[in-house]
This record gives sequence, structure tokens and C-alpha cells, in this order.
Amino acid sequence: MSDRLFIFDTTLRDGEQVPGCQLNTVEKIQVAKQLEALGVDVIEAGFPISSPGDFNSVIEISKAVTWPTICALTRAVQKDIDVAAEALQFAKHKRIHTGIGTSDSHIKYKFNSNREEIIERAVAAVKYAKRYVEDVEFYAEDAGRTDNEYLARVVDAVVKAGATVVNIPDTTGYCLPQEFGAKIKYLMEHVDGLSAGKAILSTHCHNDLGMATANTIAGIMNGARQAEVTINGIGERAGNTSLEEVAMILKCHKGIDVDTNINTQKIYPTSRLVSSLMNMPVQPNKAIVGRNAFAHSSGIHQDGVLKNVQTYEIIDPKDVGIDDNAIVLTARSGRAALKHRLSVLGVELEGERLDATYQEFLKLADKKKEVNDDDILMLAGADRAAAHAIKLDYLQVTTGMGVKSVACIGLDIAGEKFEASASGNGPVDAAIKALKNIIKRHTVLKEFTIQAISKGSDDVGKVHMQVEYDGHVYYGFGANTDIVSASVEAYIDCINKFKK
Repeated sequence: MSDRLFIFDTTLRDGEQVPGCQLNTVEKIQVAKQLEALGVDVIEAGFPISSPGDFNSVIEISKAVTWPTICALTRAVQKDIDVAAEALQFAKHKRIHTGIGTSDSHIKYKFNSNREEIIERAVAAVKYAKRYVEDVEFYAEDAGRTDNEYLARVVDAVVKAGATVVNIPDTTGYCLPQEFGAKIKYLMEHVDGLSAGKAILSTHCHNDLGMATANTIAGIMNGARQAEVTINGIGERAGNTSLEEVAMILKCHKGIDVDTNINTQKIYPTSRLVSSLMNMPVQPNKAIVGRNAFAHSSGIHQDGVLKNVQTYEIIDPKDVGIDDNAIVLTARSGRAALKHRLSVLGVELEGERLDATYQEFLKLADKKKEVNDDDILMLAGADRAAAHAIKLDYLQVTTGMGVKSVACIGLDIAGEKFEASASGNGPVDAAIKALKNIIKRHTVLKEFTIQAISKGSDDVGKVHMQVEYDGHVYYGFGANTDIVSASVEAYIDCINKFKK
């Protein structure tokens, strides 16, 4: 009988720490429900003491999902644990995730402490958390650079204090796979509580050197029975271990003899949903979920795949939710087809929201031959801008070879209409200058990125922007078949986020 690996998803906590990828509570609930459908065992819903938004998100996610364990992160601080327990009050299955740094550099420079005191603080935090919940996970931050003998002492102490899961993070992504695997093996052999089944080890690997997935698999093969992952591998710096990669490695390599509860056919729609809501594109060559993951361009490969798909494909695309026979959406598609495709992608729309999205879909379908999944996810998220105080009424741009670009713009600001025009060095420059003539604030454009969703000339273009105002950097997003309009929408998205 295969061993069971628990999948701990931290997309909504560690993954959301990526600049510009923050979600509101409604969006977090949408992702959490999709993670539940995917089969995730534990959802780390946030760091409650860090902000009122995180606190509220943990509460609402706890209400929204049924069977996964809802986890809240804390430091080894009593106030953190108190707030986490309060945020988890509605969770059907609850876990507090507390911990402290254990590497010599963390002990000396972060805590100005010593090894014995760190063990005391770790034990105290676990015991305090046990007053609120039975399921307590302890993280030994920077365990990857902690020597194994001392790490075993820490793990032994927190297991005796009542920890049910002990997280061994490679916080800086430094370890080599054989080193990380050996670390997990050492702990399994030297901590009695682990071999006695009183607690399990968890991996939490970062991808700074591109080894997060390899380290995670090495940990699993040496006894870890929980893997901490994110959708699309998103996370701070170079990201975290990808859920989809771990799930499919275990599915393909039967020799590892470890199973998960993941419904792999939900992987691709979950990837698309997270990418869309977080405005974070998936690189085309990303394993499992990238646009090119199942594309074959070389003649030799194409010939082999046509003769027998297994010559160059070890995964059936349908196993991860990519259906080559999916309904193609066009201007002649009805509401039912749109609603069905959104449902497949994890988005449920009803009533007025469905009607409004369908009307926007028809406008887009008139401009494009076919509407793809990324397009309709963009449309489904467009209603997020409906509550904005500043909206784009119209935009008219005159440009061409040998003539100066001129833009005329109309804005609706809390129901009041404003108009302005400006010339510039190109259509985008002219449009943003016209916008600034209405929004009279000193802003600096820090970053401007354009991304095409697919390859057609009629495709929707996505624009990501960073705008600095009053010492703060704000992130904005726009999407439109007209790239100038998308740029203005992204700038307006930034302005709507300015602190009053």
C-alpha cells in the first residue's frame, strides 16, 4: 500500500508575498474553493497578525471551505498565536503554524540569542499554541543551513511539546538535493517521536537556485510526508516548490510509491485561475502548466508524437486538465457555453455578474476569431474594477509615421466627468500625459510590461505597471485588444490604489 503525502498549499500566504500579486478577500475565497476542489489537504490562509486584511481572509476562508485544514502562520510570539486562534474560530479543521529561526546566522543576527534559548522559545510557542488547537505545526526557519545535530535537538523538543508536524524549510533555496534528503533522513533516524509516528516532517523549499522541486522530492523519498507548495511555484524571490510538479512527479514515478489526494485534472484550470487573479503570467516553458509544455515544434519530435504520443510525452495533457477538444468560444457562443467554460476554470458566475461578463465577452468575441481561457478569465475579473472611483470613459488616439501622437481622454471620477488631451512621444505616452492632466498628482512610472496571452495579432494584451506616488509603489493591471487602452487601464488601476 502506498504512503500518503499531505499537500500543504501556501499560495494564499507565501505565494501572495510576491509584489503586485495581492488578492482581496473575495478573490482569496475563490482560490481557496478551487484548492479544495483540487484536493489540497491543508490551506495556509494567511498570517493573521500581519494585517487586518490577512486576519479577515483567514476568517472568511475558514467559513468558505469544508474539509481541508485551514492553517494560520505565526511567529513564536504569544500575541501572534492569540490572533491566529481568533482568526481560525470558524475553521472546521484548524492548525496553527508557529516557529523560529534555527540556523546560527538567524540565532546570532536575527534574534541576538543562543541555541538553548531558541529551543526554550520553540517549546514555549508550541505549548502555548496547543492551548488553542490540537494540530500544531512548528517551522525551523532556515533549517537548510542548520547543522543536523542541533536541528534534531530542536525537532525532538517540539515533538515532545506536542507538535504534530515539523516543517524543515530550505528558506534560502541553498541546499543540494542530496544534502536536503540526507537532512530529512538524519531527522527520521535520530528523533524518536518521528519514528514512533507522533509527528510527521514537512518540506518547504524555495527555488533560489532552481532546486525547490528536486529538494522536495528528495525529502519525500527520505521520509517527509507533507510537502509545502504553491500553484505555479509562485512565492518570494524565485518562488516556492510547484504543487503541479510534485503531484505529477509522484503520479509518473510509481517507484516512489507515495500518493497524494490531488485531482490532477484540476491542475491546469487552477493554474489559470491563480495566474489571472494574481496578474502573474505563467512562463511559456513552465513544466506541466506552461503554454508550451505539450507543444512539439521540431520535425523529429512531431513525427515521433504522430506515430506514438509516448515517444516525447510522459504525461497525457488530459491528466492535468488540458482538453484538446474543449468548446471553442466565439461570438456565436451563448451564456451557457461561457458559464460552463468559466466553471471548468473554477469561476462560478450567476445573475447580473454573468450577464455583465457575457456582454463584455460578446464585445471581445467580435474583435477576435476565438476567445481563449485567459481571455475569459480576464473578462470574469473585469468586474473587480467596477467599484473603482476612477473609470475610463473613452480614449481616442491619433498617431502615425511623421505625425505627433495626440490623445483625448474622458474619465468618470465618482460620477463626475472630466476630459483632457495631450501630445506625446508615441500613443501610450500621449494617453498617459492626457490622463495626468486630469489626475494632477506627481507620479513616476517605474515599470511597464506588455504581455500577449497567445500569438494572434487580435489577441488581448496584458499590461503590468508599477507607479510611484508619495513614496509608495503601486501595482496596476490592464487588459484589452488595444494595447494603448490596456496601458491607460493599468495606470488607472494604480491610481485607484493610491492611499488617500
